[in-house]
Amino acid sequence: MSDTGFWRGKRVLLTGHTGFKGSWLGLWLKEIGAQVSGLSLAPDTDPSLYQLLDGNPTDERGICDIRDRDAVGKRVRATHPQIVFHLAAQPLVRAGYRDPVGTYETNVQGTANLLDALRDVPDLRSIVVVTTDKVYENPENGQAFVETDPLGGHDPYSASKAAAEIVTASYRSSFFAARNIGVATARAGNVIGGGDWADDRLIPDAIRAWSKGEKLAVRRPAAIRPWQHVLEPLYGYMLLAERLWHEPHSVRAMNFGPDHASAASVGDILELARNAYGAGDVDLSDAEEGPHEAGYLMLDSTRATRELGYHPRWNLGETLLNTMDWYRGLANGEKAMDLCLKDIAAYNATFKTMERRAV
Repeated sequence: MSDTGFWRGKRVLLTGHTGFKGSWLGLWLKEIGAQVSGLSLAPDTDPSLYQLLDGNPTDERGICDIRDRDAVGKRVRATHPQIVFHLAAQPLVRAGYRDPVGTYETNVQGTANLLDALRDVPDLRSIVVVTTDKVYENPENGQAFVETDPLGGHDPYSASKAAAEIVTASYRSSFFAARNIGVATARAGNVIGGGDWADDRLIPDAIRAWSKGEKLAVRRPAAIRPWQHVLEPLYGYMLLAERLWHEPHSVRAMNFGPDHASAASVGDILELARNAYGAGDVDLSDAEEGPHEAGYLMLDSTRATRELGYHPRWNLGETLLNTMDWYRGLANGEKAMDLCLKDIAAYNATFKTMERRAV
């Protein structure tokens, strides 16, 4: 389990703090005593989890375009972080096809802007740059990726994240290693959880359709992805940041994926989600419409287990049940803050359960 005492009073800069994963991570870090500052665009969905958690989208201190080098530098100097989580990104494959140049500007140049601004921060100790499972060259041979597999990227989004990996490695070896600042990339798969309203994502699309009594049309129902609750990789990111603080040269990249039993097709996920939600019609089409997307993706997280003690806590059924309970709770008038804190508490409780079993 993460050393929650480690985080008390730590100055943390979180880019992408207004996004889905960033909102969850910011809340969790604050709950364990970290001093969290943000750097992100304003929320791009309505509703947004950030606003529902009482975040202020007009707070000019944290609203910043990662592509604006001067603004990024100013924000870094104002926050003087000890630990940095870089989540700000253009995160969608199909959006990358629509705007490839903008995707590269955000994911590649934006990463370079941030790392360059961090070069002279005096108290900086660890940097976690979040990329994706899609950074790997994917022959679709049914094998799970390990951290030493070749990087690639068929589509602009995937290529931009692979390029961000190379930029990160360059800054680590050129500037941060000599100062004993730990820098590593974190690669995770498809996340599920309450509070995601992004376009073109499976569960948010399902919630939007089913809440209106509409049928959800699904592309590529046979595509297989490593599904996991949003808290799973976020916990991994925190473990990684702690490790880099204490052993800055120990890790360069780390996978955080679910158990292989949680790899499932889009069609299977929707059947489980529909059962957990209690209603919902789905139109599963065999058509391969739209641009290319990988048919099979799976991560091997053996290294994270061996070196960080990372283990997924919730299986696929629990992940979907907790996610659908979150959305139903919000629809029934519960507060997003209460729902998120309940999930974090339930997740933390799994560690105590595991400890009792080990005795």
